[in-house]
Amino acid sequence: MQEKVMLEDKKKMLKEFFQDKNYKPMKFKELVGFLQVPRSEKNELKEVLDLLISEAILVVDTKGQYRVAGEGVKVGMFSGTSRGFGFVILEGDEDDIFIPENATKGALHGDKVTVAIKEGQTGRRKEGAIVSVLERGNTEIVGTFEKSRNFGFVLPDNQKFGKDIFIPKEFTKGAVTGHKVVVKITDFGDATKSPEGKVVEILGHINDPGVDIMSVVKANNLPVEFPEEVMRQLNNIPEEIDEKDMVGRMDIRNLQTVTIDGEDAKDLDDAITITKIGENYQLGVHIADVTNYVKEGSALDKEALKRGTSVYLVDRVIPMLPHKLSNGICSLNAGVDRLALSCFMDIDAKGNVIGHRVAETIIKVDRRMTYTSVAKIVEDNDDEEKKEYEELVPMFLLMQELAEILRERRHKRGSINFDFPESKIIVDKKGKPIEVKPYERNKATKIIEEFMLIANETIAEDFFWQEIPFLYRTHENPDEEKIRKLAIFINNFGHSIKIGQEEIHPKELQKLLLKIEDTPEEPIISRLTLRSMKQARYTVANTGHFGLSAKYYCHFTSPIRRYPDLQIHRIIKENLNGKMGENRINHYDKILPEVADHTSKTERRADESEREVEKLKKVEYMMSHIGETFEGVISGVTSWGLYVELPNTVEGMVRVSEMKDDYYIYDEEHYQMVGEHTKKTYKLGQKVIVEVMNADKIQRTIDFELVEVQE
Repeated sequence: MQEKVMLEDKKKMLKEFFQDKNYKPMKFKELVGFLQVPRSEKNELKEVLDLLISEAILVVDTKGQYRVAGEGVKVGMFSGTSRGFGFVILEGDEDDIFIPENATKGALHGDKVTVAIKEGQTGRRKEGAIVSVLERGNTEIVGTFEKSRNFGFVLPDNQKFGKDIFIPKEFTKGAVTGHKVVVKITDFGDATKSPEGKVVEILGHINDPGVDIMSVVKANNLPVEFPEEVMRQLNNIPEEIDEKDMVGRMDIRNLQTVTIDGEDAKDLDDAITITKIGENYQLGVHIADVTNYVKEGSALDKEALKRGTSVYLVDRVIPMLPHKLSNGICSLNAGVDRLALSCFMDIDAKGNVIGHRVAETIIKVDRRMTYTSVAKIVEDNDDEEKKEYEELVPMFLLMQELAEILRERRHKRGSINFDFPESKIIVDKKGKPIEVKPYERNKATKIIEEFMLIANETIAEDFFWQEIPFLYRTHENPDEEKIRKLAIFINNFGHSIKIGQEEIHPKELQKLLLKIEDTPEEPIISRLTLRSMKQARYTVANTGHFGLSAKYYCHFTSPIRRYPDLQIHRIIKENLNGKMGENRINHYDKILPEVADHTSKTERRADESEREVEKLKKVEYMMSHIGETFEGVISGVTSWGLYVELPNTVEGMVRVSEMKDDYYIYDEEHYQMVGEHTKKTYKLGQKVIVEVMNADKIQRTIDFELVEVQE
């Protein structure tokens, strides 16, 4: 503590020294002499100077001299691009700073940098120049090795890295062209010199099964193997529930109970019971009691927090918890006793929760149902399926009835539904994609969605009013400027949205999405509406959920695969058992902000990894369709070409440089491409026929050529 105070004092003294009007810029050596710093304290001076730089109080100029940073100097994270330029993302600031290629000063994607923002700018995007790199974001990079006679180089998988990495011959580790490798950077280079590195691991050849996905796993630092300590702890976990764990729990094994999941799901963490008395429904949402086996502070708990979430990568799952838990004792498998944390809700005919109870329970699932089977019953009225599950049919019809009431209630308050077709990629045993198609959502998936939403809202509201430390799932109101840009964009299609003095109500965006349903522009307007919103995250303050138009929301329903759910289960159980005293409240007040921040980051890491793998598999799928033609829709227009999306969710590009019939100019105001001579216009939502020209697994790009525009 005393050292910290001394450091702060030295920082203050040095700050005053540099801000003195008589100070003239000096190099480090000159400062040491001028300030008469003993040799033993030189490192300490450097540490304090680095701190002042990291706080954007000082900068080091091109001559290596320390100067006071101007008003326009900020600290942020550099986000690179494959085209050389980049952006600096400032924490807490919505607007990124554009950095031209000649002003990056050798900064690489992910680096912490100081940036000088140009003064007197009136344009929409601020521009700046990198002053210095404070901290390197990546010391290891995954990429594809290319061999030359006397050296090698690696093309980074992450296109944002922007530069190839030079590998001296003695550090290639025997890699050959086409090998996927992990490279440790030994020299980060500068504005004129490429980074240099050495190969530390060869993952395999780019065409070997599984190497592509393992490259994404390594690049995103996803932990795969569980530590020995965690695996040892599993020896103490039983295969079936222990008698002593049942003591004091509500026994609801006599209630008709089902799980409804996808065909290939193995970690079943939610089960449903439902009855109706008079006009009111009694809905029970029963969630696996994972905290009974994952104790706070244990090796299992620490590893689960580190991972934050399970990651689903087309042909594999990297689980948050080992399979013995996630597919075994914690999975609500049919026909066996399981421990659960249950939320029982009394819901009226309008979908209002008029009463609820949370309890630790023992449950026994009667049938493990799939979305497909339940949809056949409630949607298709399939006689064969109804006969197979005869005793459960009334239950499913009641579920459908309540789900529609809950959906209507959400709709009325302005909750936004983004029904994007997610991709379902089917691969063979070697991981080769054999089919890409939209993932069909049906009435059964929507039933479970509604029941999970209402349980999450009910729990969040309960704990908000109890004023107990908690983790909420929040979604802030969109940035005003982004919504104004969206309003200008949709105006081109004859649509409008009402914006209040300071903010927009979610109902306005909901009405817009309803208006554009089944129109050619629906996909692009839906995507732009989504992009205009902020990212949902985990927070300790309950600020509401804009997208759901909900005042209270949390994640309660998936503790097998999400750490925040596991964390709030602990809080709920301690509270139920009267253990939430002052010490525990202080404990949670202390740890929850870090848990919220960390799990928000691991969620983003998982999302990015899943997107990357999906993109890879789509490119690989299209490699076997080169020369074929497909119908598609123009889903994006940029200065460098047209994005075209196929009905199977694959998106590729028609490059403007390849459109030989005319010289095309990008009309930014109307988001369209116009031929200079022919005046031929390509705009969003237009139906086209394209031919697949190329699919590049290294660049992760798909190139189309226009064959025909459909009127």
